[in-house]
Amino acid sequence: MMGTTSLEALAAAVPAGRRWFQVSLWRDREASRDFVERALASGYEALVLTVDVPVAGSRPRDMHNGLTIPPALTARTVADAALAPGLVVNLLSTEQLEFASLRSWGGTVAELADWIFDPAASLADVRALRDAWPGQLVIKGVQSADDARAVVEAGADAVVLSNHGGRQLDRAPTPLEQLPAVVAAVGDRAEVYLDGGILNGADVVAAIALGARSCLVGRAYLYGLMAGGERGVQRAADLLAQEVRRTLQLLGVTSLAELTPDRVRLR
Repeated sequence: MMGTTSLEALAAAVPAGRRWFQVSLWRDREASRDFVERALASGYEALVLTVDVPVAGSRPRDMHNGLTIPPALTARTVADAALAPGLVVNLLSTEQLEFASLRSWGGTVAELADWIFDPAASLADVRALRDAWPGQLVIKGVQSADDARAVVEAGADAVVLSNHGGRQLDRAPTPLEQLPAVVAAVGDRAEVYLDGGILNGADVVAAIALGARSCLVGRAYLYGLMAGGERGVQRAADLLAQEVRRTLQLLGVTSLAELTPDRVRLR
């Protein structure tokens, strides 16, 4: 859903060797194919297909708070803005971020997701993407060992165990609790990553101990970005690294390689 140049510009800004790009399956399959081709031409090495949001979750608070596209100003929004005049000045004095595909859109984020994304994604789509993409193919949103086996057999090089941060479906499986079974099912054929619920370094250590190759972090870096821009993101990463080291020290191990499942206790 990026503009005509933003995908390429982002690729140029990311160091070589760490170029992953995340996509979802769109209803407009021609646009999806074009997007994949542009990602390949821009030098991305891995494509991450998100499958944990077939439709948008119910978010009544977004509606109540006016979080639509474009945002709706309510009396509460104005009152909140009055408490943060610096943010208001920044908003009014900074050029707005614009996405080419959203210029004519009006509605909630959930309605936008339902309009763009195809809820009928299947293993056939994974196989088609495997045929079209020569690099690493990662499937994000796996929530069971059976699904992990299915996508790996369909051509995935890695899976990301994720419930989308718990923001889509209440009572969805907790990724950390599902991790041992997924690793046992596909860990010898594909890399297993964990996403969701990573709020500090101890969470990372627990995931690695249970067999995850690494973790994807969303909220921590976004908090840092909102608070301090690029320096805020670096600060968030530094804090996570410090917490990982401290947790390893408290466990009495000298490296991540020494972590074993017996170091973790699940509820």
